[in-house]
Amino acid sequence: MSQVQPNNPLHGITLEQLLIRLEAEIGWDEMAKCVKIRCFSHDPSIKSSLKFLRRTPWARAEVEQLYINTFHGFVWPDSNH
Repeated sequence: MSQVQPNNPLHGITLEQLLIRLEAEIGWDEMAKCVKIRCFSHDPSIKSSLKFLRRTPWARAEVEQLYINTFHGFVWPDSNH
């Protein structure tokens, strides 16, 4: 059963697609400024970034948020309120 998630801007987007779009839109330098991870700042590539982000949940969450902010102008509501 396929679930439709019309309010989820990440629905149907793979991590690889997300990285390709971010790199094309803002580039590696800006990505490295926004999310401070070595795979964006030192010899960046989609392959090395995918490997790191798949093993590092906190970094993946930050990159997903960067994607949402860049392409959707959306900020997730603070769950503490």
